[in-house]
Amino acid sequence: MTGCTEATVETGASEQAGAAVAAGAGGRSAGSGRPGWTAAELLADLAAMGVREGDTLLVQASLRSVGPVRGGAATLVAALRGALGPTGTLVAYTATPENSDTSRLFMDATAGLDAAGLARYRAAMPPFDPRSTPCSPTVGRLSEVIRSQQGALRSAHPQTSFAAVGQAAAEVTEGHPPECHLGEESPLGRIYRRGGSALLVGIPHWQCTGYHLAEYRVDWRARRRYSCVVRDADGARRWLEFTGLDLDDRHFPQLGAAVRAQVGFRRGRLGDAECVRIPLVAAVDAARGWLADPANQGHFQLTTGHTQIGNA
Repeated sequence: MTGCTEATVETGASEQAGAAVAAGAGGRSAGSGRPGWTAAELLADLAAMGVREGDTLLVQASLRSVGPVRGGAATLVAALRGALGPTGTLVAYTATPENSDTSRLFMDATAGLDAAGLARYRAAMPPFDPRSTPCSPTVGRLSEVIRSQQGALRSAHPQTSFAAVGQAAAEVTEGHPPECHLGEESPLGRIYRRGGSALLVGIPHWQCTGYHLAEYRVDWRARRRYSCVVRDADGARRWLEFTGLDLDDRHFPQLGAAVRAQVGFRRGRLGDAECVRIPLVAAVDAARGWLADPANQGHFQLTTGHTQIGNA
């Protein structure tokens, strides 16, 4: 393991740049008899991708892609917090589709059940409590590690919460009304207003959760009903129903390609993982422009009675 760091700024669809980074990382792997990446090496990788003290950083990660790390996920979080410094803020998506009967996960899990089986399944669904409910395995283990950090705060949304730790954690997570899953009054809106960025570690660039914010900035997106089970302040279990934007991520590959053609992404590596750092203001603005173009509305179809993202 050399600990060398490389990063490339993309301007447009420069697949060659990403390939060059991957090729240039030969010999970096921690899997050849070494105990794993160190915090210092991960810090150097983050610095090479432009992560700086005082940043607000939304992280989406596949821990497996990073490779062995000395100290495991806790070391990776320590490196992220070290790169951001005492004035920075680390944010993770901590969604919980398991408590929602309008989520894709619920629909898949209950397909074929009769009425009695469906009633039993709903009765066993875990109620959401922002103080104690683990985030879903569907959003990655790193999100749960960040949620569990001492001093971390979590937004109150029962389906699409976020956790944050650092100087602006309270600002990022405050509020978050049910009707605004991923919009202006969600942590995404606050990260945008703080000029933050998203770091995608070992996952495709088009899976950036921040792109959902752009859906709230066009006037043709439909609204729909949502339902989930929560634990109230008295500890009682109850079902909560509300309306919100009819979220959809099936168009993200096309939207992401359009954004990437317009916005400079910073590519690099974190351990063994290929990464991209996306400036959210420029990316969300470009995504909004793509969504506002009538020519692109054909990528959307009528939903089938439940949200087209997995977490609500």
